[in-house]
Amino acid sequence: MLDTSARLLTLLSLLQTHRDWSGTELADRLGVTTRTVRRDVERLRELGYPVYASQGTAGYQLGAGASLPPLLLDDDEAVAVAVGLRTAAGGSVAGIEETSLRALAKLEQVLPSRLRHRVTTLHATTVRVGGSGPRIDPDILMAIADACRRHEGLRFDYTSPRGGETTRSVEPHSLVSFGRHWYLVAWDTDRVDWRTFRVDRLTPRTPTGPRFAPREPPDGDVATYLSHQLSSRTWAFQATVTLHEPVEAVADRVWPGMGVIERIDEHTCQLHVGADSPSDLVWMITSVDTAFTLTSGPPELADAFRAQAARCLDAVQDAPGAR
Repeated sequence: MLDTSARLLTLLSLLQTHRDWSGTELADRLGVTTRTVRRDVERLRELGYPVYASQGTAGYQLGAGASLPPLLLDDDEAVAVAVGLRTAAGGSVAGIEETSLRALAKLEQVLPSRLRHRVTTLHATTVRVGGSGPRIDPDILMAIADACRRHEGLRFDYTSPRGGETTRSVEPHSLVSFGRHWYLVAWDTDRVDWRTFRVDRLTPRTPTGPRFAPREPPDGDVATYLSHQLSSRTWAFQATVTLHEPVEAVADRVWPGMGVIERIDEHTCQLHVGADSPSDLVWMITSVDTAFTLTSGPPELADAFRAQAARCLDAVQDAPGAR
């Protein structure tokens, strides 16, 4: 039979599975009587764990309380939390770096040596690469998220990429973290259409607007819609090509933000891309490494493809074994 402390930890672990346990089930798992289970439940409540008992069925379940009692994490969960805190410390939300590091320090102090070694090894051998993005005020994120959850209209001052300032009224749908930027996907009530807004360029006004009935997300889901916006409509040069492979075969070769793939049939699909120049489009399209047909694009794109093809032919003309 487990001693009292070990039994309490085992009981807490069982309750954290978020299901109803009958007193008999818990007694069988712990090797004790149902009376002992009731006493152990009372001890957990005294420690701050809100254990609720179902009326009539004598079932027990762990609920959310007013304070944060100690958490019981298994090995994989502890490592996942530590890695998440380390990532958050270098993320794009301003003001949480120090908080994340404090929480990480507390967690690492109580980690067993085998787990602390795994976490520190990962941190010591990991290099973060990439430009720094804008820092987001967490209060602004929470205000937007709350408006999304409550389905309340949102008004904010917005600075466009070209420097113009406007006041927008929207029905907020979702926040999307994409790369090192945060975006709000919303229904613009003035433009009567879906729009995306960079969160670092907006300043919410208070109070929020009236409640609204949520709309179906654009393009089936907001992630696809945002990817389409970022990969084509916001660029100076856009193109569409038909890839002569099924969408499943090429999906892994198109990285997030590069473009949007649409199925045509079992053998072909379309890729919509955007870039700053025709030569960038050539590089992006050919990087997918499959046969393709140019469906639409600026006149300069065809010339850019021909120039690239000529350079490639010239490069191998005198190579050893060339035919």
